[in-house]
Amino acid sequence: MDDQLEQGSDDKIKPDLESAINSESTQETSGVSQPISQLSNRIDITPFTKKMNEIQAEAAKVLIGQEDLVELILIGIVCGGHILLEGVPGIAKTLSAKVIAKTLDTKFTRIQFTPDLMPSDIIGTSVFDLKTSEFSFISGPIFSNIVLIDEINRAPAKTQSALFEVMEEKQITFDGITYPMQFPFFVIATQNPIEQEGTYRLPEAQLDRFLMKVKLGYPKLDDEIKILNRFKNTNQNDLSKSIKKIIKKKTLKELISISNEIYISDQMLSYAAQIVHATRDHGKIYLGGSPRASLALIDTAKVAAILAGRDFMTPDDIKYMAPYILNHRIILTPEAEMEGLTEEEVIKELLETVEVPR
Repeated sequence: MDDQLEQGSDDKIKPDLESAINSESTQETSGVSQPISQLSNRIDITPFTKKMNEIQAEAAKVLIGQEDLVELILIGIVCGGHILLEGVPGIAKTLSAKVIAKTLDTKFTRIQFTPDLMPSDIIGTSVFDLKTSEFSFISGPIFSNIVLIDEINRAPAKTQSALFEVMEEKQITFDGITYPMQFPFFVIATQNPIEQEGTYRLPEAQLDRFLMKVKLGYPKLDDEIKILNRFKNTNQNDLSKSIKKIIKKKTLKELISISNEIYISDQMLSYAAQIVHATRDHGKIYLGGSPRASLALIDTAKVAAILAGRDFMTPDDIKYMAPYILNHRIILTPEAEMEGLTEEEVIKELLETVEVPR
Protein backbone atom coordinates (compact mmCIF):
# COMPACT_ATOMS: atom_id res chain seq x y z
CA MET A 1 0.00 0.00 0.00
CA ASP A 2 1.31 3.43 -0.84
CA ASP A 3 2.57 5.06 2.36
CA GLN A 4 1.47 8.49 1.20
CA LEU A 5 -2.18 7.59 1.10
CA GLU A 6 -2.34 5.01 3.90
CA GLN A 7 -3.78 6.11 7.24
CA GLY A 8 -1.14 7.28 9.68
CA SER A 9 1.55 8.19 7.11
CA ASP A 10 3.83 11.16 7.78
CA ASP A 11 3.83 12.07 4.10
CA LYS A 12 0.11 12.10 3.50
CA ILE A 13 -1.43 14.99 1.64
CA LYS A 14 -2.81 17.29 4.33
CA PRO A 15 -4.10 20.87 4.13
CA ASP A 16 -1.70 23.53 5.31
CA LEU A 17 -2.91 27.03 6.12
CA GLU A 18 0.05 29.03 4.85
CA SER A 19 0.53 27.10 1.61
CA ALA A 20 -3.22 27.18 1.00
CA ILE A 21 -3.36 30.94 1.31
CA ASN A 22 -0.33 31.33 -0.95
CA SER A 23 -1.61 28.90 -3.58
CA GLU A 24 -5.17 30.19 -3.56
CA SER A 25 -4.90 33.89 -2.88
CA THR A 26 -7.86 34.63 -5.10
CA GLN A 27 -11.28 33.07 -5.69
CA GLU A 28 -13.90 33.54 -8.37
CA THR A 29 -17.00 35.31 -7.08
CA SER A 30 -19.76 36.13 -9.59
CA GLY A 31 -17.22 35.97 -12.38
CA VAL A 32 -14.87 38.46 -10.68
CA SER A 33 -11.59 37.34 -9.17
CA GLN A 34 -10.96 38.79 -5.72
CA PRO A 35 -8.55 38.06 -2.87
CA ILE A 36 -9.71 35.66 -0.18
CA SER A 37 -8.88 38.26 2.45
CA GLN A 38 -11.40 40.65 0.88
CA LEU A 39 -14.34 38.25 0.82
CA SER A 40 -17.26 39.81 2.68
CA ASN A 41 -18.83 36.59 3.95
CA ARG A 42 -16.12 35.66 6.44
CA ILE A 43 -17.35 33.42 9.25
CA ASP A 44 -16.03 32.81 12.74
CA ILE A 45 -14.71 29.26 12.85
CA THR A 46 -13.23 29.63 16.35
CA PRO A 47 -16.12 27.81 18.14
CA PHE A 48 -15.72 24.90 15.73
CA THR A 49 -11.96 24.53 16.04
CA LYS A 50 -12.10 25.02 19.81
CA LYS A 51 -14.49 22.10 20.32
CA MET A 52 -12.64 19.88 17.87
CA ASN A 53 -9.35 20.57 19.66
CA GLU A 54 -10.96 19.70 22.99
CA ILE A 55 -12.20 16.37 21.62
CA GLN A 56 -8.80 15.57 20.15
CA ALA A 57 -7.15 16.37 23.48
CA GLU A 58 -9.55 14.05 25.33
CA ALA A 59 -9.01 11.26 22.82
CA ALA A 60 -5.23 11.64 23.19
CA LYS A 61 -5.55 10.60 26.84
CA VAL A 62 -6.18 7.05 25.62
CA LEU A 63 -5.22 6.89 21.95
CA ILE A 64 -1.61 7.18 20.82
CA GLY A 65 -0.62 7.71 17.21
CA GLN A 66 -4.25 7.89 16.05
CA GLU A 67 -4.51 11.65 15.49
CA ASP A 68 -5.43 11.25 11.83
CA LEU A 69 -8.08 8.65 12.59
CA VAL A 70 -9.65 10.84 15.28
CA GLU A 71 -9.76 13.74 12.83
CA LEU A 72 -11.42 11.61 10.14
CA ILE A 73 -14.04 10.30 12.56
CA LEU A 74 -14.84 13.88 13.62
CA ILE A 75 -15.20 14.86 9.96
CA GLY A 76 -17.62 11.99 9.49
CA ILE A 77 -19.70 12.97 12.52
CA VAL A 78 -20.01 16.59 11.40
CA CYS A 79 -20.91 15.48 7.86
CA GLY A 80 -23.47 13.00 9.19
CA GLY A 81 -21.85 10.15 7.27
CA HIS A 82 -20.75 6.68 8.29
CA ILE A 83 -17.19 5.34 8.48
CA LEU A 84 -15.76 1.91 7.76
CA LEU A 85 -12.51 1.09 9.57
CA GLU A 86 -10.43 -1.69 8.07
CA GLY A 87 -7.38 -3.17 9.73
CA VAL A 88 -5.89 -6.19 11.44
CA PRO A 89 -7.02 -7.04 14.98
CA GLY A 90 -5.57 -5.15 17.92
CA ILE A 91 -4.80 -1.75 16.37
CA ALA A 92 -7.46 0.17 18.36
CA LYS A 93 -10.27 0.31 15.78
CA THR A 94 -12.97 -0.44 18.35
CA LEU A 95 -11.25 1.54 21.11
CA SER A 96 -11.01 4.64 18.91
CA ALA A 97 -14.72 4.52 18.13
CA LYS A 98 -15.63 4.08 21.81
CA VAL A 99 -13.38 6.93 22.94
CA ILE A 100 -14.80 9.39 20.39
CA ALA A 101 -18.34 8.33 21.31
CA LYS A 102 -17.62 9.14 24.96
CA THR A 103 -16.71 12.73 24.08
CA LEU A 104 -20.23 13.30 22.76
CA ASP A 105 -23.19 13.63 25.10
CA THR A 106 -25.18 11.09 23.12
CA LYS A 107 -26.33 7.49 23.33
CA PHE A 108 -23.80 4.86 22.29
CA THR A 109 -24.48 1.25 21.26
CA ARG A 110 -22.16 -1.54 20.21
CA ILE A 111 -23.35 -4.45 18.03
CA GLN A 112 -21.16 -7.50 17.52
CA PHE A 113 -21.94 -9.02 14.12
CA THR A 114 -21.92 -12.82 13.92
CA PRO A 115 -22.95 -15.32 11.19
CA ASP A 116 -26.17 -16.19 13.03
CA LEU A 117 -27.29 -12.59 13.57
CA MET A 118 -30.78 -11.87 12.23
CA PRO A 119 -32.20 -8.56 10.92
CA SER A 120 -34.58 -8.40 13.88
CA ASP A 121 -31.56 -8.52 16.19
CA ILE A 122 -30.55 -5.14 14.76
CA ILE A 123 -33.68 -3.15 13.95
CA GLY A 124 -36.07 -4.75 16.47
CA THR A 125 -39.21 -6.84 16.30
CA SER A 126 -42.88 -6.84 17.25
CA VAL A 127 -44.00 -8.50 20.46
CA PHE A 128 -47.54 -9.55 21.35
CA ASP A 129 -48.80 -7.76 24.45
CA LEU A 130 -51.20 -10.00 26.41
CA LYS A 131 -52.65 -7.02 28.29
CA THR A 132 -53.69 -5.08 25.20
CA SER A 133 -53.98 -8.08 22.83
CA GLU A 134 -51.94 -6.11 20.30
CA PHE A 135 -48.48 -6.30 18.79
CA SER A 136 -46.07 -3.56 19.84
CA PHE A 137 -42.72 -2.72 18.25
CA ILE A 138 -39.63 -3.19 20.41
CA SER A 139 -36.74 -1.22 18.96
CA GLY A 140 -33.35 -2.87 18.44
CA PRO A 141 -29.84 -1.63 19.24
CA ILE A 142 -29.64 0.34 15.98
CA PHE A 143 -31.85 2.94 17.65
CA SER A 144 -29.00 4.97 19.07
CA ASN A 145 -26.92 8.03 18.21
CA ILE A 146 -23.51 6.47 17.67
CA VAL A 147 -23.55 2.81 16.69
CA LEU A 148 -20.38 0.74 16.65
CA ILE A 149 -20.71 -2.35 14.47
CA ASP A 150 -17.85 -4.71 15.20
CA GLU A 151 -16.73 -7.05 12.40
CA ILE A 152 -19.50 -5.99 10.04
CA ASN A 153 -18.42 -8.51 7.40
CA ARG A 154 -19.25 -11.48 9.65
CA ALA A 155 -23.02 -11.19 9.15
CA PRO A 156 -24.74 -12.73 6.08
CA ALA A 157 -26.38 -10.73 3.30
CA LYS A 158 -29.86 -10.99 4.83
CA THR A 159 -28.67 -9.20 7.95
CA GLN A 160 -26.56 -6.70 6.00
CA SER A 161 -29.68 -5.69 4.07
CA ALA A 162 -31.24 -4.46 7.31
CA LEU A 163 -28.63 -1.69 7.35
CA PHE A 164 -29.36 -0.35 3.85
CA GLU A 165 -32.33 1.85 4.71
CA VAL A 166 -31.15 2.98 8.12
CA MET A 167 -27.72 4.03 6.87
CA GLU A 168 -29.05 5.93 3.87
CA GLU A 169 -32.38 7.31 5.07
CA LYS A 170 -31.70 7.30 8.84
CA GLN A 171 -34.95 5.46 9.41
CA ILE A 172 -36.27 1.92 9.42
CA THR A 173 -39.57 0.57 8.12
CA PHE A 174 -41.24 -2.29 9.99
CA ASP A 175 -44.72 -3.64 9.19
CA GLY A 176 -45.35 -0.60 7.00
CA ILE A 177 -44.55 1.89 9.77
CA THR A 178 -41.52 4.20 9.52
CA TYR A 179 -39.41 4.83 12.60
CA PRO A 180 -36.91 7.70 12.24
CA MET A 181 -33.55 7.78 14.01
CA GLN A 182 -32.79 10.55 16.44
CA PHE A 183 -30.14 13.19 15.74
CA PRO A 184 -27.28 12.49 15.47
CA PHE A 185 -27.11 9.07 13.86
CA PHE A 186 -23.68 7.81 12.98
CA VAL A 187 -22.37 4.30 12.25
CA ILE A 188 -18.75 3.27 12.76
CA ALA A 189 -18.11 -0.21 11.39
CA THR A 190 -14.96 -2.30 11.63
CA GLN A 191 -13.77 -5.20 9.55
CA ASN A 192 -10.72 -7.45 9.42
CA PRO A 193 -9.26 -7.68 5.88
CA ILE A 194 -7.05 -10.68 6.63
CA GLU A 195 -9.28 -13.34 8.16
CA GLN A 196 -11.68 -14.77 5.59
CA GLU A 197 -13.22 -17.72 7.44
CA GLY A 198 -16.80 -16.99 8.43
CA THR A 199 -16.85 -13.60 6.70
CA TYR A 200 -18.97 -12.17 3.88
CA ARG A 201 -17.92 -9.63 1.29
CA LEU A 202 -19.82 -6.38 1.66
CA PRO A 203 -21.82 -5.58 -1.50
CA GLU A 204 -20.88 -2.45 -3.44
CA ALA A 205 -24.28 -0.87 -2.73
CA GLN A 206 -23.63 -1.11 1.00
CA LEU A 207 -20.04 0.10 0.73
CA ASP A 208 -21.30 3.16 -1.12
CA ARG A 209 -23.37 4.09 1.92
CA PHE A 210 -20.22 4.61 3.94
CA LEU A 211 -18.95 8.15 3.66
CA MET A 212 -15.36 7.03 4.15
CA LYS A 213 -13.27 3.90 4.37
CA VAL A 214 -10.14 4.25 6.48
CA LYS A 215 -7.44 1.60 6.23
CA LEU A 216 -5.36 1.35 9.39
CA GLY A 217 -1.84 0.02 9.67
CA TYR A 218 0.41 -0.96 12.54
CA PRO A 219 1.68 1.84 14.82
CA LYS A 220 5.18 3.19 14.46
CA LEU A 221 7.83 1.87 16.84
CA ASP A 222 7.95 5.09 18.88
CA ASP A 223 4.17 5.11 19.22
CA GLU A 224 4.11 1.46 20.30
CA ILE A 225 6.66 2.20 23.01
CA LYS A 226 4.47 5.07 24.20
CA ILE A 227 1.48 2.73 24.28
CA LEU A 228 3.36 0.28 26.47
CA ASN A 229 4.48 3.05 28.82
CA ARG A 230 0.99 4.49 29.13
CA PHE A 231 -0.70 1.20 29.92
CA LYS A 232 2.02 -0.51 31.94
CA ASN A 233 0.32 0.36 35.25
CA THR A 234 -3.31 0.58 34.12
CA ASN A 235 -5.63 -0.63 31.38
CA GLN A 236 -7.59 0.90 28.55
CA ASN A 237 -10.95 0.65 30.30
CA ASP A 238 -9.73 2.65 33.31
CA LEU A 239 -8.43 5.46 31.11
CA SER A 240 -11.57 5.40 28.94
CA LYS A 241 -13.70 6.09 32.02
CA SER A 242 -11.86 9.40 32.50
CA ILE A 243 -12.96 10.75 29.10
CA LYS A 244 -15.13 13.86 29.48
CA LYS A 245 -18.18 14.71 27.39
CA ILE A 246 -17.32 17.73 25.24
CA ILE A 247 -20.23 18.24 22.85
CA LYS A 248 -23.98 18.13 23.37
CA LYS A 249 -26.48 17.59 20.56
CA LYS A 250 -27.33 21.29 20.36
CA THR A 251 -23.65 22.21 20.08
CA LEU A 252 -23.14 19.64 17.32
CA LYS A 253 -25.96 21.22 15.32
CA GLU A 254 -24.27 24.59 15.68
CA LEU A 255 -20.95 23.17 14.47
CA ILE A 256 -22.66 21.61 11.46
CA SER A 257 -24.21 24.99 10.68
CA ILE A 258 -20.76 26.62 10.73
CA SER A 259 -19.34 23.99 8.37
CA ASN A 260 -22.16 24.67 5.90
CA GLU A 261 -21.23 28.34 5.66
CA ILE A 262 -17.61 28.12 4.51
CA TYR A 263 -16.73 29.56 1.12
CA ILE A 264 -16.58 27.13 -1.80
CA SER A 265 -15.67 28.53 -5.20
CA ASP A 266 -16.96 27.18 -8.49
CA GLN A 267 -13.38 26.10 -9.21
CA MET A 268 -13.42 23.78 -6.19
CA LEU A 269 -16.74 22.25 -7.24
CA SER A 270 -15.37 21.68 -10.73
CA TYR A 271 -12.14 20.19 -9.37
CA ALA A 272 -13.99 17.67 -7.19
CA ALA A 273 -16.26 16.71 -10.09
CA GLN A 274 -13.28 16.24 -12.42
CA ILE A 275 -11.59 13.88 -9.93
CA VAL A 276 -14.64 11.68 -9.59
CA HIS A 277 -15.34 11.82 -13.32
CA ALA A 278 -11.76 10.73 -14.00
CA THR A 279 -12.42 7.49 -12.10
CA ARG A 280 -14.98 6.55 -14.74
CA ASP A 281 -12.52 6.88 -17.63
CA HIS A 282 -9.36 5.54 -16.02
CA GLY A 283 -7.75 2.55 -17.71
CA LYS A 284 -7.11 0.74 -14.43
CA ILE A 285 -10.57 1.27 -12.94
CA TYR A 286 -13.45 -1.01 -13.91
CA LEU A 287 -16.12 0.83 -11.89
CA GLY A 288 -15.77 4.51 -11.02
CA GLY A 289 -17.34 6.75 -8.41
CA SER A 290 -20.93 7.97 -8.60
CA PRO A 291 -22.27 11.50 -7.97
CA ARG A 292 -22.62 10.42 -4.33
CA ALA A 293 -18.81 10.33 -4.24
CA SER A 294 -18.66 13.91 -5.55
CA LEU A 295 -21.06 15.09 -2.86
CA ALA A 296 -19.10 13.26 -0.17
CA LEU A 297 -15.86 14.78 -1.41
CA ILE A 298 -17.20 18.32 -1.08
CA ASP A 299 -18.91 17.68 2.27
CA THR A 300 -15.80 16.26 3.91
CA ALA A 301 -13.43 18.79 2.34
CA LYS A 302 -15.51 21.57 3.95
CA VAL A 303 -14.84 20.21 7.42
CA ALA A 304 -11.19 19.48 6.58
CA ALA A 305 -10.79 23.14 5.61
CA ILE A 306 -12.09 24.32 8.99
CA LEU A 307 -9.87 21.88 10.87
CA ALA A 308 -6.96 23.38 8.91
CA GLY A 309 -7.97 26.81 10.24
CA ARG A 310 -9.68 28.24 7.16
CA ASP A 311 -13.18 29.34 6.26
CA PHE A 312 -12.66 28.55 2.59
CA MET A 313 -11.90 25.39 0.65
CA THR A 314 -8.70 24.75 -1.31
CA PRO A 315 -7.59 21.95 -3.65
CA ASP A 316 -5.49 20.50 -0.82
CA ASP A 317 -8.65 19.80 1.19
CA ILE A 318 -10.13 17.85 -1.72
CA LYS A 319 -6.90 15.94 -2.40
CA TYR A 320 -6.61 15.08 1.31
CA MET A 321 -10.09 13.55 1.45
CA ALA A 322 -10.13 11.89 -2.00
CA PRO A 323 -8.44 8.58 -1.01
CA TYR A 324 -10.83 8.00 1.91
CA ILE A 325 -13.88 8.88 -0.19
CA LEU A 326 -12.95 6.88 -3.29
CA ASN A 327 -11.03 3.79 -2.14
CA HIS A 328 -14.21 1.77 -1.45
CA ARG A 329 -16.20 3.22 -4.33
CA ILE A 330 -13.98 2.09 -7.18
CA ILE A 331 -13.29 -1.41 -8.52
CA LEU A 332 -9.97 -2.04 -10.21
CA THR A 333 -9.70 -3.91 -13.49
CA PRO A 334 -8.48 -7.52 -13.34
CA GLU A 335 -5.26 -6.42 -15.05
CA ALA A 336 -4.57 -3.82 -12.35
CA GLU A 337 -5.24 -6.36 -9.62
CA MET A 338 -2.88 -8.84 -11.28
CA GLU A 339 -0.20 -6.14 -11.20
CA GLY A 340 -0.69 -5.98 -7.44
CA LEU A 341 -1.94 -2.40 -7.47
CA THR A 342 -4.10 -1.07 -4.64
CA GLU A 343 -6.98 1.38 -4.84
CA GLU A 344 -4.87 3.96 -3.03
CA GLU A 345 -2.06 3.72 -5.56
CA VAL A 346 -4.46 4.16 -8.47
CA ILE A 347 -6.14 7.12 -6.76
CA LYS A 348 -2.76 8.77 -6.24
CA GLU A 349 -1.97 8.26 -9.92
CA LEU A 350 -5.36 9.67 -10.86
CA LEU A 351 -4.92 12.79 -8.71
CA GLU A 352 -1.70 13.56 -10.54
CA THR A 353 -3.52 13.60 -13.88
CA VAL A 354 -6.27 16.06 -12.88
CA GLU A 355 -5.26 19.68 -13.28
CA VAL A 356 -5.25 21.58 -9.99
CA PRO A 357 -7.08 24.94 -10.21
CA ARG A 358 -4.96 28.01 -9.61
